[in-house]
Amino acid sequence: MPYVNIKVTQEGVTAEQKRQLIEGVTELLHQVLNKPPGTTFVVIDEIPTDNWGVGGETVTSLRQKEKIRLSSVENAEIAGRCHT
Repeated sequence: MPYVNIKVTQEGVTAEQKRQLIEGVTELLHQVLNKPPGTTFVVIDEIPTDNWGVGGETVTSLRQKEKIRLSSVENAEIAGRCHT
């Protein structure tokens, strides 16, 4: 009786994506380990980004920094096009 726990950040994983994950993992266990799909449990936990840390920072903080970085790059590209 396999039990698979998938943890993702709470950032808009759709019901369809979850369905595909559950179906895909169940099929993988059936193909690779010959586990019956009817006894395979797949649980998806959605974790708030404030509760998930990487490298000593929350994912919320990392996402904010990435938005700022991308905005700066985008602004620099726009400024570069305006001066040509």
